[in-house]
Amino acid sequence: MTRTPEQIVEHVRQMVAGEATHSDFADLFAPDGVMSYRFPTHWQVPEIKGREEIRAYFTKVRGSNVRSKIEIQDVQANCWRTNDPSVAVAEITHRGWSKVKQDYYTFTAVAIIHLRDGEITRYDDYMNPLLMAELFGMPYVAHSPA
Repeated sequence: MTRTPEQIVEHVRQMVAGEATHSDFADLFAPDGVMSYRFPTHWQVPEIKGREEIRAYFTKVRGSNVRSKIEIQDVQANCWRTNDPSVAVAEITHRGWSKVKQDYYTFTAVAIIHLRDGEITRYDDYMNPLLMAELFGMPYVAHSPA
């Protein structure tokens, strides 16, 4: 199935909002697609290669009870196409309640999405690891460069 960048970004919004599964997210990737966290923490892998590895990683993350630490109340997504039809930029913002901080939060991430024939070949996720660690009550340690 050929998807537009807007359809892919909408799917990411649905996944963050809990309206779609992480397994469905993995289905958006080409078999050789890459998911990359550009500012990884010590509990994130910097890069996941291959659709099935991405699926396995998100299945594991989904089981880590992230939703028990934050209550997502609203998710907004924007998609911008670039001059290169194979590249799009996404901005995903979610707002909610951090059960750890006992306070409301706003969390925004930006992604550079590379596409081929409607599938993601590379998804570079730029999120704030300091805020993520704070929201989840986890210590922040920068990922060691390889």
